[in-house]
Amino acid sequence: MATPIKRNINFSVLNQEKIDKIHEKSMYIMENIGMKVTGERAVKLLLDNGATLGDDGLIRITRTMVDKALKSAPKEITLYTRDGQPAMVINSENQVYFGTHSDQLEIVDPFTNTVRQFLKKDIQTMCKVADYLPNIYFVLSVGMTADVDPKVQTQSTFIETVKNFSKTINFSTNDIESLQDIIDIAADIAGGLDKLQEKPFIFNYCEPIPPLTHPLESTEKIYISAENRIPFVYMPYCMMGGTSPMSKAATLAQCNAEALAGLVLTQLVSEGAPFIYGAMPSVFDMRTSIGSYAAPEFHLNIAAMADLVAYYGLPFYGTAGCSDAKVIDEQAVAEASVEIFSTMLSKANIIHDVGVMDHCKSVSPELVVLANEIIEGLKHYTAGIEVADEDFAIDVIEKVGPGGHYLGETHTNKNFRKVWYPSLFSRKMNNEDFSEVSGKIKVKIADILKEHEVPKLDDSILEKLAKWEQKLGL
Repeated sequence: MATPIKRNINFSVLNQEKIDKIHEKSMYIMENIGMKVTGERAVKLLLDNGATLGDDGLIRITRTMVDKALKSAPKEITLYTRDGQPAMVINSENQVYFGTHSDQLEIVDPFTNTVRQFLKKDIQTMCKVADYLPNIYFVLSVGMTADVDPKVQTQSTFIETVKNFSKTINFSTNDIESLQDIIDIAADIAGGLDKLQEKPFIFNYCEPIPPLTHPLESTEKIYISAENRIPFVYMPYCMMGGTSPMSKAATLAQCNAEALAGLVLTQLVSEGAPFIYGAMPSVFDMRTSIGSYAAPEFHLNIAAMADLVAYYGLPFYGTAGCSDAKVIDEQAVAEASVEIFSTMLSKANIIHDVGVMDHCKSVSPELVVLANEIIEGLKHYTAGIEVADEDFAIDVIEKVGPGGHYLGETHTNKNFRKVWYPSLFSRKMNNEDFSEVSGKIKVKIADILKEHEVPKLDDSILEKLAKWEQKLGL
């Protein structure tokens, strides 16, 4: 495991005055404009606890309900590995953790350089690569494998991910029914629901539908996650000009109102249930009609939301290391690098979508490997500069004096490894007249797939998974 990322640089997009304004506008949206909420038990729970239902059919949530939810939600959540070891401590402090997908609609094949449908066999590739890379702490299991029946894609992908990945698993489900299956499978692996709650190695991901809509699928997933007290991400994907106003401030306020509604419902279902605040305030590209995953406004807005959520004291789930490009090219590298730099400077805690391309249609193992290198280098930037007396090495400067050099000094020998030495990027005295990076990445992936062994599950757990596969017809 790599050295955890610590931020020792002060960076913010929003000052306190801006945070207060965004919060107030969000409260106005929730209390006066209202939201469409679907799901009988979710609506009843909201109305029984102070929300109102207008003649227009919209639910209005009070400031008091929001304040209460902010107080009861845990300010820190520890996520564990598959075998119960602490992996990520997520809070509003300086730690940051990155993760990728274990499946997507398409994969950018690292050996053929072609984009094709994501198949069940590709889960093992993505999981082994992510399991090996020290700066990838989790994978997102979605359920998009083209060669599996959609009715059981979610369960199939999760089981394959558990078998081939030893770290934390973030998951989302194709439907409401499969969510409880995933929780039950994870509980079997952990040794019971109580053990899973004590040391969760999974966390759920769900979205509302902007603007201001919480469909049955979302409210029921909130309900089930909170009932089972499984860590849960609620993440509005607002597109400026499409599903939110063409204004950064307005989009942040709307996005915040939508996420806070999810927080309120979570805490009403089960007070103190673990909640992770997510936000994707991007842009609707008017030339192409796509929601951009790499727009600078998107990642500025994410950093702004991280400031706001840090003010609330909640864990924040962001996005970085992705690209709107189809394959790895100059665009992809530039976009991923800027995003990772932005999110590492921001107050975001847990970051998904590393390696995602083509505005979230595909995932690239090569981009994941490249992002791991970029993250490793930027850790040395965000570490900041220490200015303790010993850091100035005055005695060494006096010893060497004018015109000397420090190559042979003990101080150099003790400290030179603190500098970053890249594994993919070149600093050779004489470089080749062509890029070697792509070739190095392909070799690295091939080596990982050949040499890296993901720790095997106990036979008893494999037997339980086999029973699930038989039950699901996999």
